[in-house]
Amino acid sequence: MAITKVVCGIILKDDLVLICRRKPEKSLGGYWEFPGGKVEESESYEESLLRELIEELNLKVEIKQHFFNTVHHYDKGAIELISFICETENIATQSTDHDRLEWIKVSDLLNWKLAPADIPIAKELIEKIKDWK
Repeated sequence: MAITKVVCGIILKDDLVLICRRKPEKSLGGYWEFPGGKVEESESYEESLLRELIEELNLKVEIKQHFFNTVHHYDKGAIELISFICETENIATQSTDHDRLEWIKVSDLLNWKLAPADIPIAKELIEKIKDWK
């Protein structure tokens, strides 16, 4: 079975990170995630992430670096979630794919109901953020 490539942005502003809650009618409805989406065939990971963030959040970001990849097997197939550290000067206030957006402390990430594929990225981020300070 093919693995679907999905990109997500770890969007940092000050000491906060952006998470988004999936709309109830979507798969994994009610779960929180780092924003992003599926990689289209002709795109690089970075191009895909920039496109998805503009489409979903109307948010322009600067991609700083690749962060962490994880593979997760859901009932309907597997995804490889490819994350990037991003910064923005803007604030996202609404989303086409999500019903809520929150800027939270990185240290609080695991207190939220994260999508299963996002949990390893959150754990890695909590560890790494200590080294970056």
